[in-house]
Amino acid sequence: MTGSSAENMLIDKLEQFEKRYHEITERLSLPEVAADMAEYTKLLREHAAMEEIVSKFAAYKTALQEAEDIAEMKAEADEEMLLLIEAEAEELAERTARLEDELKLLLVPKDPDADRNVILEIRAGTGGEEAALFGVDLLRMYTRYAERHKLKLEYISTNFTELGGVKEVIVGVKGKGAFAKLKYESGVHRVQRVPETESGGRIHTSAATVAVMPEAEDVEIDINPNDLKIDVYRSGGHGGQGVNTTDSAVRITHLPTGVVVTCQDERSQLKNKDRALKVLRSRLYAMKKEEADREYSEARKTQVGSGDRSERIRTYNFPQGRVTDHRVGLTLYKLEAFLDGDMDEILEALARAEAESRMEEA
Repeated sequence: MTGSSAENMLIDKLEQFEKRYHEITERLSLPEVAADMAEYTKLLREHAAMEEIVSKFAAYKTALQEAEDIAEMKAEADEEMLLLIEAEAEELAERTARLEDELKLLLVPKDPDADRNVILEIRAGTGGEEAALFGVDLLRMYTRYAERHKLKLEYISTNFTELGGVKEVIVGVKGKGAFAKLKYESGVHRVQRVPETESGGRIHTSAATVAVMPEAEDVEIDINPNDLKIDVYRSGGHGGQGVNTTDSAVRITHLPTGVVVTCQDERSQLKNKDRALKVLRSRLYAMKKEEADREYSEARKTQVGSGDRSERIRTYNFPQGRVTDHRVGLTLYKLEAFLDGDMDEILEALARAEAESRMEEA
């Protein structure tokens, strides 16, 4: 098979993958490997991760061979046959180009945090009570999305307004690929709608901020107890409801960074402390990750965005029933479904944009 230098480089890379895949296949059949559960599991995971690439590469090679066969047929075809061959060649060229693009994306290195669990935070931004009520919409949206994708969502810390709006809510999201699915949600979410309390029917603009952080392991972020200021106090719900009579609420301040985490949902002080430390650890890991990204390259701030919490990423327009993601310029006129957790179309567009950007970097 002959082709351009770029095509040949791609084939060389894919042939290396294919060779490694077959090596692993052989090793998995060895009794000594099967007896070593850790080694066997590691190889099995690597084998599974390469399966799609190897399968698509086989289809790509078949398409390239078919293209060579068609070129030979064209040289010997009469006028009538030539029309049929050219139509087939056009369809084959499209299929080959599609396979090539899919293979390039598959070769892009995976985000090392992709399969981590997530700490997700929602906070009311500008707009007062309307922003807090929009925070409830976002919380429901992520809850429904988690249900659709078999992710487990659990509350870590909640702080609601008198009217039931969100001041701040922190949840954990667990499941395969949780961070890969939700990482694009970090940023400012803007809502445009007529508040129920607005008698004049004027459209108001308000916002809520979302932060999505990969959950950090204890061994990755070593927190010195001497760097922590821990305060305990009595927790209470809004309107005087659910007030505890013991000092079970916990506020932890990380002195070197000034990061503050509070947790008061559990009646046990120990449980609240454990949850607060989990959130603190993830915030510190996210800060460390952001710093590493900045040092790696300022150019990584592509059309997908930096994920900075101050960056406006999406607008939810209720009068027009539309949701617009500003990072990829995509507008969908299905706001109700989107807020019911049907977020895949936008999230997949963001994932493609990031993969294409990483592919260009590579």
